[in-house]
Amino acid sequence: MQLTHYTDYSLRVLIFLSLQGDEQRITITDIAEHFSIPRNHLVKVVHRLGLLGYIETTRGKNGGIRLALPADQISIGQVVRQMEATLDVVNCQAPSPCPIRSGCQLKSILNLATDAFLEVLDQYTVADLNQRPRQLKKLLKWSAIMAK
Repeated sequence: MQLTHYTDYSLRVLIFLSLQGDEQRITITDIAEHFSIPRNHLVKVVHRLGLLGYIETTRGKNGGIRLALPADQISIGQVVRQMEATLDVVNCQAPSPCPIRSGCQLKSILNLATDAFLEVLDQYTVADLNQRPRQLKKLLKWSAIMAK
């Protein structure tokens, strides 16, 4: 299974925000620059994360984004479920209906595999992704973010 860039970027945003202090706000531009992700893609991701209640956004001069929940309360499995349009590995109906779909077990086996994948992700939170904050901050050149 491969996650979309949309979900990947969502998880990166959450990791990035988990590194900040409680009162600190980060801009979408900061995240885009440090991950080399197009800003316009991140705007959509941040909007959705805000609608889902994972982040808070504030407009204006001192605006920015931050986590709306503690990192240890944000389930990776739940984020993946909510950000992915579909988790179907195969579509037996498209581009044209598969002639063996009524007798084939492939889809049900792949659904079991997807369930197992998500079950593993459900065991982890954003806080688990941030076990080495010093290393992550160094890799992200965090001091440059804070200097702004």
